[in-house]
Amino acid sequence: MTPVHFAFSSAFTLSLTGLAFHRTHLLSALLCLEGMMLSLFMALSLWTVQFNSTSLCTAPMLLLAFSACEASAGLALLVATARTHGTDHLKNLNLLQC
Repeated sequence: MTPVHFAFSSAFTLSLTGLAFHRTHLLSALLCLEGMMLSLFMALSLWTVQFNSTSLCTAPMLLLAFSACEASAGLALLVATARTHGTDHLKNLNLLQC
């Protein structure tokens, strides 16, 4: 495994463990998701450059577009929960109370 591949895989793993174990605020969960998407985008971009394939060039841009949609939906949920509940703590969010 090259150092570049190790860096991308460790960034994804750290973001995944941050999402799994540090879930106190909705904003920290959204940042961990964005870190995962960024590491996936960088790895997919490096993969298309290594193989010199023109058919794979649209895959990183498609992933980046989905990542932007995910970020906008997450920020909209963050604003909505902050307005209704007054905080973004995940322990205060309960689907049974909605």
